[in-house]
Amino acid sequence: MALSSKAQKLAAELSKPGTKMGDIKKVGGEIKKDHALAMELWSTGDFQARLLATLIFDKKLLTQAIIDQLAADLTTHELAERNNISEWLLANQLLKDAKLTALVESWEKNPSPTLRRLFWYHQARLRWTGQALKKPPANSAALVATLEKSMAREVPEVQWTMNFCACWIALHEDALRPRCLKLGEKLGLYKDDMVSRNCTPAYLPEFLRVEIAKRQ
Repeated sequence: MALSSKAQKLAAELSKPGTKMGDIKKVGGEIKKDHALAMELWSTGDFQARLLATLIFDKKLLTQAIIDQLAADLTTHELAERNNISEWLLANQLLKDAKLTALVESWEKNPSPTLRRLFWYHQARLRWTGQALKKPPANSAALVATLEKSMAREVPEVQWTMNFCACWIALHEDALRPRCLKLGEKLGLYKDDMVSRNCTPAYLPEFLRVEIAKRQ
């Protein structure tokens, strides 16, 4: 895609060494919404430019077909960048519109690992943001059944988010906690990972121990 002078200037500024997330958010706040510009920036393939694009897309113009292409484009990025961009897209666009949120909730078996990951990330997010305390989501038992069946076979980037979701279900829903604990112990995911000071372990039994202790 041939870039307009505005897109060229922005892309050049964003690619400068030292550009911070806060800088990108500030630019996004100034632009607010410009779907054509977002598509131009996205076409560059640049990490920072794509982050800005997630802030200025017009959510009303995002369709499943366009999202499928965005997810396919993200395969050119390393995992950390891919996850960062997709999470910004989720938070800033997909969860700001009921129809797009419904799409996210349909991605449990999507062929794209990025979109499957966003399905589980969204489910975990519903719980860690406190919504589960107000009204527990009705699909927790079904999610746990899927986790028991499929988590062991998932690709790592999706598996991590499935485990994260299992942690939060176990924390908030006593009736499902034994099944989640059993699954965590059986799979042993992240059991031997080093954990930085003041960070919560990803190993499910340890996650529960730490988070429950915080609440006592």
